[in-house]
Amino acid sequence: MSVNEQQTAEEYKDKAVDASNEQEQETEAGSAEEVEVMEGSDDSRYAQLAQLAEENQQRYLRAQADFDNFRRRTMKEKEELGQYASMKLIGQLLPVVDNFDRAIEAAKSSGGESDSFSKGIDMIFRQLVGVLEQEGLKQMETVGQPFNPDYHQAIMQVESEEHEEGVVVEEVQKGYMLKDKILRPAMVKVSG
Repeated sequence: MSVNEQQTAEEYKDKAVDASNEQEQETEAGSAEEVEVMEGSDDSRYAQLAQLAEENQQRYLRAQADFDNFRRRTMKEKEELGQYASMKLIGQLLPVVDNFDRAIEAAKSSGGESDSFSKGIDMIFRQLVGVLEQEGLKQMETVGQPFNPDYHQAIMQVESEEHEEGVVVEEVQKGYMLKDKILRPAMVKVSG
């Protein structure tokens, strides 16, 4: 029994004692019955509080079990999402792979028609770039821009009469951004 329940029970007992003292003045038989009723009300109040405590305990246990199930379910969904996050991108890239396969087969069978082969490879490259751009890939523009170590990786410093000092002169390897994040910095030559 909690402290509040004990205090409430003691208050009811005190009231019952006061009531019984008043009733003693009237009749002894009447006061005995009233004390039993008041004590009976204490017992019923205690039973109600005990039942309420049990109901709250059961609600708490159900809520705890629901939360545990929710946590397990979300962890499982997160693992599945991590495993299959690239499924959409790979699905979009499969036609590009098919076209590369067709271009290689066409080059083997045609022999000397290198012009049609290079056109086919160029079309496939544009298709691949289109899919990647749909997913948020952007190529960085570097030549002529001031050197920024967040976006550029300097591999060489060269003398340049065209550009001021600290300007990107040549791009050795392209840099890419995925939406707002740097995926790969560009390797560049910087004027010195």
